[in-house]
Amino acid sequence: MINAIIADDEPAVSNIISHFIQKENLPVSIVGMAENGEEALKLLKNNNVSLVFLDILMPFMNGFKVMENAPDKDYIIITAYDSFEYAQQALRLGARDIILKPIEYKQLLQAITRVIGWKVTGNDTLNEILEYINEHYYENIDLQKLSGMFYISPSHVSRLFKQTLGTTTMSYIHEVRIKNAVKLLREDGQSIKRAAESTGYESLNNFYKYFKKFTGSTPAAYIQIYK
Repeated sequence: MINAIIADDEPAVSNIISHFIQKENLPVSIVGMAENGEEALKLLKNNNVSLVFLDILMPFMNGFKVMENAPDKDYIIITAYDSFEYAQQALRLGARDIILKPIEYKQLLQAITRVIGWKVTGNDTLNEILEYINEHYYENIDLQKLSGMFYISPSHVSRLFKQTLGTTTMSYIHEVRIKNAVKLLREDGQSIKRAAESTGYESLNNFYKYFKKFTGSTPAAYIQIYK
């Protein structure tokens, strides 16, 4: 579960975000709401929070000042102003996404999904499994292990993935591993062998197989294309 706060001087906005999250069983726990920047900063300093829904124009302290004083959070900016300057400054300060008022559920879901890095669903059990996979993808994970950890049958796990995500459990695990391998190759400059090991592949053959499946090219070709 992801701990979050909502900071907006319009209570109706905070309430609609909270309503959407609760109604759709999203894996986000709202631990506090603030109606001005100073309250938001206090909540951030006194709670273990990773996600912040943040308005820009608030009393006492605007959203930009909050971001400057509480960096290293995942900020989703909530604003009524479709302004390039606002967006540019928010992104420069580390905002992960920006959504416009009035807030629509689909827009909110897309923002949360982009920020946390994995697809959220309306099924609590599946959300817990997805969160575990995305945090432990480099470990030895299979259907039996997930079944035992979450106290449901292997066939139930398989059905959840197939019916909700349209894929198999293992295919999803490999997709997450390759997504992270791409990041290691592109952003961290790791070698192919090191990227494979860091994402849970003991066999380079398997790494090459799934890398090509999900990216359309071999790791070596991908590096050359990216360069």
